[in-house]
Amino acid sequence: MGIRNYLIEGVSGAGKTSVATELQQRGYHVIHGDRELAYKGDPETGEPLDAFAREQRSQDVAFGHKHHLWNVDKVKSLAADRSHPASFFCGGSRNFHRFIHLFDAVFVLDVDVGTLKRRLADRPEDEFGGKAAEREVILELHATQADIPRNAIAIDATAPLARVVDDILSRC
Repeated sequence: MGIRNYLIEGVSGAGKTSVATELQQRGYHVIHGDRELAYKGDPETGEPLDAFAREQRSQDVAFGHKHHLWNVDKVKSLAADRSHPASFFCGGSRNFHRFIHLFDAVFVLDVDVGTLKRRLADRPEDEFGGKAAEREVILELHATQADIPRNAIAIDATAPLARVVDDILSRC
């Protein structure tokens, strides 16, 4: 949806939704990928999981994370639409390798483990990262940096939100 398209990634709790909201408040076009593009699917084929598989695995946090995908055709369509000067796709997906080439730049929000733990502790239980099992998976992903795009531009997301967004915008 932009002449220039940007991906903002990071582990749960890094600040993707907060950055997206701040960008929108500043008048930028934002796609909340985890709300608008996400589904549970096979990471190899992209095929959606059937209802039985989704139900069977609903309690397995690591399985849910591994199968959290974005609809590639929708990403391609949005990236091809040139009606906005810039579009920011915010969120995480395990199939980003299928569409990362569509972005002019990829930013990864980076936080230290102490900040991440504090942010996750403040989440309500009905939000991802609000339960102990979810926090455990997130902290493991943070430690290993698994599922984070390589060669992305690291953004210090421990800074105040306005400064984080200013940093991103200065690199666009």
